[in-house]
Amino acid sequence: MTEVWPCISVGSLVQAHEAALQTGPFGTQLSASEYVPEGIPVINVRNVGFGDVRADDLEYVSEGKAEQLHHHVLRAGDIVFGRKGAVERHALIGSAQDGWVQGSDCLRLRLRSSRFNVRFVSFYLRTKGHQDWMQALCSFGATMSSLNQDIVNRIELPCPPRPVQDQIAAVLAAYDDLIANNQRRIALLESLAEEIYREWFVRMRFPGAKSAVFDKGMPTDWTHEPVLDAFKFYGGATPAKDNPRFWVDGEVHWYTPTDITGASSPYLEESADKCTDEGLQNCSANLFPAHSIMMTSRATIGAIGINSAPACTNQGFITCIPNQRYPLTYLYHWLKLAKPHFEMLSGGATFAELTKGTFKRIRILTPPVKLVAAYEQQARPMFDEVESLTKMNRRLRATRDSLLPRLISGKLRVEALDIQFPPSMQPPPAEAAPREAIAR
Repeated sequence: MTEVWPCISVGSLVQAHEAALQTGPFGTQLSASEYVPEGIPVINVRNVGFGDVRADDLEYVSEGKAEQLHHHVLRAGDIVFGRKGAVERHALIGSAQDGWVQGSDCLRLRLRSSRFNVRFVSFYLRTKGHQDWMQALCSFGATMSSLNQDIVNRIELPCPPRPVQDQIAAVLAAYDDLIANNQRRIALLESLAEEIYREWFVRMRFPGAKSAVFDKGMPTDWTHEPVLDAFKFYGGATPAKDNPRFWVDGEVHWYTPTDITGASSPYLEESADKCTDEGLQNCSANLFPAHSIMMTSRATIGAIGINSAPACTNQGFITCIPNQRYPLTYLYHWLKLAKPHFEMLSGGATFAELTKGTFKRIRILTPPVKLVAAYEQQARPMFDEVESLTKMNRRLRATRDSLLPRLISGKLRVEALDIQFPPSMQPPPAEAAPREAIAR
């Protein structure tokens, strides 16, 4: 039997001084000219994920500037919303981000009430029902979704007994912890494979380098050859969007740049959009094999991903097909490290574009076959492990996401379960520091 839990609006909590809302600093308080190369990280809307902080492309301010913006300094347990274009997303600030600064395009919610487990609240904000509600409310009459304090005040938070919140959060957090641990392993394996590539093919410290003969910084038995002669590559295309036969119930993976730039792993198992076989046959896109390398070639240049199943792309890609001479791991890292060169060669009046005509004339470094094969032998097991971890994370996310609405709604009861708190969660409130001490 489902239990209907009472709900409390954020606005009621703010009025009772059990919560506080804070907008980001105004433009006069924090201008782009005040960002520095290193310092205190600033969380802007692009860094707001689905309960997590996306640490890519962070901006920084000096410690002195952070002190001036002390009202906007974040503490563990804060919830940060993006104000424009990302209203369904939020970031729960953890201990690693304690002391970072809230950006101008963000709203901060700080819960002071001991009635709420902030991790439980964060999971509630990740439910589809809440996200759809936010999108509908924030998009009304606007070309871009926009969030303000009034809308956040209207959010109704379910309030089951605190022990129940703690147990629900513990179940779901355990999945998040496993996913995060796998992501760290993926990052480590990627880093190791890239470091070996740099050591062998950039710094020229490959096996046998001491006995090699060099000319102008390169071994005399190494060459370059045009991409056109090195491996196959394809462009992409889009089936007509207004023809439902090309899209409804489609099963062909059809990737767009957003699939690549939003990925947490170099391996991609599934595209957001799928076309039908008929749609594929009625456009100039090519179906390429699994373990090809998709590289964005319009606007965003040089973002890369590996498809785990046969796929096609839209016109914003150049997809490279590895072969025996240029196997997956070698070609992947050559493309990745050549990104600045690709960006320099990209032209276009409206947006940057690396054309196939330009790409085919680029010359790829061609070491001896045995050396490339030796690198593939070392790096490929790392890539295979990355793919395996990526698939595992997909299954973990699917399980967590199926449990999420059932746990949050009370359809799946947890009171009788013996639940162990995962490492990322603090002990229950009776054993932990008071919430007010954390949310200073």
